[in-house]
Amino acid sequence: MDKPTILAVDDDADVLRAIARDLQQRYGEDYRVLRADSSAAALEALRELRLRDASVALIVADQRMPGLSGVEFLEEALAPALFPDAKRVLLTAYSDTAAAIRAINVTRIDYYLVKPWDPPAERLYPILDDLLDDWRANHPPPFQGIRVVGSRWSSATHQLKELLARNQIPYQAFDPECSEEARRLLPPIDSGPTQLPLVIFPDGTRLAAPGSALLAEKLGLHTRAERPFYDLVIVGGGPAGLAAAVYGASEGLGTLLIEREAPGGQAGTSSRIENYLGFPHGLSGDDLARRAVLQAGRFGVEVLRQEVVGVRRADPYRIVTLADGTEISCHALIIATGVSYRTLDDIPGMARLQGCGVYYGAALSEAANYREQEVYLVGGANSAGQAAMYFANHARRVTLLARSPLAKGMSRYLIDQLAATPAVRVWEGVGVREVHGQDNLEALSLSRPGGEPYEPGRVAASGLFVFIGAAPHTDWAGGLVERDGHGFIPTGPALTRDGKHPRGWTADRDPFLLESSIPGIFVAGDVRQGSVKRVASGVGEGAIAVSLVHQYLSAL
Repeated sequence: MDKPTILAVDDDADVLRAIARDLQQRYGEDYRVLRADSSAAALEALRELRLRDASVALIVADQRMPGLSGVEFLEEALAPALFPDAKRVLLTAYSDTAAAIRAINVTRIDYYLVKPWDPPAERLYPILDDLLDDWRANHPPPFQGIRVVGSRWSSATHQLKELLARNQIPYQAFDPECSEEARRLLPPIDSGPTQLPLVIFPDGTRLAAPGSALLAEKLGLHTRAERPFYDLVIVGGGPAGLAAAVYGASEGLGTLLIEREAPGGQAGTSSRIENYLGFPHGLSGDDLARRAVLQAGRFGVEVLRQEVVGVRRADPYRIVTLADGTEISCHALIIATGVSYRTLDDIPGMARLQGCGVYYGAALSEAANYREQEVYLVGGANSAGQAAMYFANHARRVTLLARSPLAKGMSRYLIDQLAATPAVRVWEGVGVREVHGQDNLEALSLSRPGGEPYEPGRVAASGLFVFIGAAPHTDWAGGLVERDGHGFIPTGPALTRDGKHPRGWTADRDPFLLESSIPGIFVAGDVRQGSVKRVASGVGEGAIAVSLVHQYLSAL
């Protein structure tokens, strides 16, 4: 397969030679680096590449060129007939930075670089590395990965697809009821029945109906810690946990991050986060998780896919117990396990059809199955709004059911986007009373909060996605760490009542701001009592927790 192309455009021969040299030196092994000395020549090169069905990953263009300026040229390059998905960088002089910023807002330019960019190791490569990583994540090479054969209405199939998707492992799914390819992949009938779902690996290895643990081991996911002791153990791989891991390891702490499902947490399932600082075009939750995991890996963070089932103290150590019975000790522990969506098992039919048309969270791995169908979402916060916008690109119609007005829990930018999207309708003051279907979801009965039926009462539905409530993952720590009546963990000043420290407190000081009722155990993100349920605040708490860990360790 041909390498993806990087195109450099500049009418100044010396600048063009320099940028092409730097690009070739860094990226020549994985990309084909082309150069053009004018906008016209560059457009002709792009047309030829399109005719050859080649791919263009990055275009670097100078702003001041005769004929078309750099901004005008990049607008042409963005045309659907050329390469609208290519990453775009504008080369500017200091006097052109205002125009470059306007271009970012109007022309969807990804970045601008001020000439000269020396040294490239500091002022060029980090920026282009990030852009190319992002492009690669959305433009994988021809598929040579895992194939999953199973019914789209199978809960077990859904769980395996979610495991693969959340861990960003490429796969293709085939339903034997409607796919000739699926039937071709299944063993001959005379060889006996095959348990589904069937997972087929690139080397031909097959696993029939594997559990998550077996599949994770086969995939090579890290399931066993390399050491018995770490300076810092973080439980939970959402934004708070990932931020704590990056800051802890970058500041010299031996750091282990334990995540039971996949890095990213609940935020990792968000289809689009548009109000996170530094990303003017927004980014998806799995993009954020991917970037954070790469960053953590650079600093030597060990990421372990396991479930923590208990914790105990053996001063000066804190010891966590994993589901496989392994114990890992540490000087300091950060709990960042986040929350999950509340299940609605009290609604008739919900539990029976979970994974068969009823899902909790975005379940982005299922979106392609709902093309031109009716999809319903339940929830009134940002996660529900983001999912509605995402599913609007697939489903014929998306209906968002919210018991309260959206303005009570959703950002204004999302409310405006929903209102401006024809495929989305919002029904406020409406909930689900019952779900209907034999093997898969077929219809919903709706009601007002008081229980009276809501007209039209019963509606046809192919998919129902639930985004309500927040249940913290803290049962494993409840025997040691103080929790409130909902399972959230109070920290810092909230632990001191009438001037008295909490039960079990042994330090000769007040608890630090994010410290739990046990010295050396800190809490960050949504799992903390009174936290702000936003990605940015979780990242901030993760960083602050590490700062407090250093204060704690200095007194040991």
